[in-house]
Formats: sequence, structure tokens, C-alpha cells
Amino acid sequence: MGKCVEDFIVGEVRESPARTVTETDVVTYSWVSGDTNPMHTDAEYAGRSPLGQRIAHGTLGMSIVTGLSARMGEFDGTAIAALGVDEWVFLAPIFIGDTVRLRTTIQSAKTTSKPDRGVVARQMELVNQDNTVVQRGVMKTMAYTRAGLETQTN
Repeated sequence: MGKCVEDFIVGEVRESPARTVTETDVVTYSWVSGDTNPMHTDAEYAGRSPLGQRIAHGTLGMSIVTGLSARMGEFDGTAIAALGVDEWVFLAPIFIGDTVRLRTTIQSAKTTSKPDRGVVARQMELVNQDNTVVQRGVMKTMAYTRAGLETQTN
């Protein structure tokens, strides 16, 4: 079971397990999203670019963040809804073969006017194998309070 709003501690930092970004990830994301920009799909084109090789889509990085967050289990059975993403920035490219992990820092965890729920804001940093932050932003999640979870499980 995941955490309730009251269980999050402002300033707490956690890291996810790592995962490697694969060719399959990039090809599949191109197909699903419809984004076939040659920086993602054409090795010859990307090889002539300033980056010298293909890169993963920026929004694929964001999707990986949500998956790594899920692997951390903090909201298993306690999340109600994702509320938004603020201040997201793409700081460095993600290359095929990079291994990334998620570092989260709790910015706030507050009960709303409805005592069964609250909002948790987390600074999310996608970090590569060189310890470079490649993406960063704030994700807000609505989750149950302990009282709200008790109501749901009874």
C-alpha cells in the first residue's frame, strides 16, 4: 500500500530503480505519439546533427518519469488523480542506451478542504548514468488522507 498525504515529509528525497532507454522505447514511442522527427528516427540525419546521434523524445522522458514513479510505489492504492505538471524543463538529451533513474523531493503535502484527500507536490528529476539531471519539473498528485483511505477500504 502506498502513502497517504500525511505520510509524506517535506524535503524527503527518494530515488527509483534505474532503467535503460532502448531502441525499442524510442521506436515504439515514435509510433504511438506520431512524432517521427528524424532526430528520433533517422540515424544518418541525427549523426550529422550537433548531438551526433539519435535522441529519445523529450516527452518519452516524461513518460519514463511517471513509470519510474509508479515503480517506487508511493501512491499504490492511495492516488486519486494526477493534477498537473509545472515548470518542466528538458536540460540535456537522453540518448539510446542511457540509464536513467528518478529522484523525487517532496515540496508540499497538504490536506484539501475535503478531509478525505490532499495534494502532494514533488520535484521530479530524471538523472542519467553520469548523474546529470536531464529533465526536471514539479508533479502534483491528489491522494487519500488516512481518513479517506479508511472510508475507501470499509
